[in-house]
Amino acid sequence: MYAIIKTGGKQYKVSEGDSIVIEKLDVEEGATVEFDQVLTVVDGDDVKIGRPVVDGAKVSATVEANGKGPKIHVFKYKSKKNYRRRQGHRQPFTRVKIDKINA
Repeated sequence: MYAIIKTGGKQYKVSEGDSIVIEKLDVEEGATVEFDQVLTVVDGDDVKIGRPVVDGAKVSATVEANGKGPKIHVFKYKSKKNYRRRQGHRQPFTRVKIDKINA
């Protein structure tokens, strides 16, 4: 059984027991979060496709960690003009473990 959920402007294919990294949520570690934007639920041959979401379907997950991703360097310059700007960025994330898919 798996489901396709939408969170943070992205779509994720999840099964029970999966651990996924999503865009940052304002939730403490160890807390439970529910995703109600479930686009598709597949259980063997039974396929439920939402228009746009499946009615009554929810995915429960537990927050494992909040953190920041690896640092990337952004470097802008203009040739022959002595213009250079360097900037770093670390994207915040939340790691969640999928507990249950309710369809």
